[in-house]
Amino acid sequence: MGFVSISRVAFAALVLAVLASCARRSAGTDTDAPAPSPAPSSSSSSNAPTAAPVLSAVGERDVSVVDASAEPATMPNAPPDMLLVPGGPFTMGADTGGEADEHPAHTVSLDAFFLDKTEVTNEAYAACVADKKCHQNDREIASRNHAGPDVGFQKPKQPVVGVSWSDGVAFCTYMGKRLPREAEFEKAARGTEGRRYPWGNDAPTPERAVFARDFGRDTTDEVGTHPAGRGPYGHDDLGGNVWEWQEDEYDPVAYTRAGAPQGRPGSCPEILATLRELRAKGSQGFTGSNPIPNECEHVLRGGAFNYFGTGLRGTNRVHHPGRFRLVMSGFRCAKSASASSESNARDK
Repeated sequence: MGFVSISRVAFAALVLAVLASCARRSAGTDTDAPAPSPAPSSSSSSNAPTAAPVLSAVGERDVSVVDASAEPATMPNAPPDMLLVPGGPFTMGADTGGEADEHPAHTVSLDAFFLDKTEVTNEAYAACVADKKCHQNDREIASRNHAGPDVGFQKPKQPVVGVSWSDGVAFCTYMGKRLPREAEFEKAARGTEGRRYPWGNDAPTPERAVFARDFGRDTTDEVGTHPAGRGPYGHDDLGGNVWEWQEDEYDPVAYTRAGAPQGRPGSCPEILATLRELRAKGSQGFTGSNPIPNECEHVLRGGAFNYFGTGLRGTNRVHHPGRFRLVMSGFRCAKSASASSESNARDK
């Protein structure tokens, strides 16, 4: 669904071209998004979203330490390369600032879950491809998107890009995991104290995150190389580097639905009805600068290497059709802490 309410810079190079090409794609086929212009702030084939205002401050106390306020007395052991996010309530969304779909602030209660410490890397994804459990990611996505040489995104420890939502599902299933829910990602990024960014309330800096880089010249960093930007439970790169696919379909009014206390969006038919209502009311700005979509899309969270700094806030919501493969989109996996059904399915 493009970008929500006020609009967003990171996908400026993609959006109109993406939407214009949707009619030429079959709904069930993963596709590469059309090439954006070199700079994220302008494009001959897309609207250029403007930067969203910064959320109001949520306090200036030190939030650099791990948030352990909701930890159970006995914590499950985390699988390799994953970290526990304790169960319990947290505040999702905001009452002011940001985009309209980030409102209102509301309490969500989640079960404990594990989340990958880093974004999935090229080398990890390649192993799934070699085992014939994953489709090959688009290794020419950078040149297709005019994002610079493809080799700039292909180091083993860089986050995999050029992957669709279903590619992320396949990889996480291969690993005995799943994609995170949108509410889970936000809790991992904000903790129980309502951080503005994963590391706290201070503005993004190059030491904390990969952002605001020159699209067409710069690229992503290897995962886990910005420890100063770790989230409240120790996860790396929850803000910046690449956008991350989420399990949920994007629901612009999810925070006012009956499932909001559990972080559950509406069903696809409910979402489509909302979109029709928004169109009927002429509420063009509610879902961003793009035309209000006609399909259910999937959420992406976290921001990317070419995205503006204030857009890395933990409440920010972005969305695209799940079939799109983008140069600034990857993923990480989650696993329920108590679900025996999520045992590792990988045949080692």
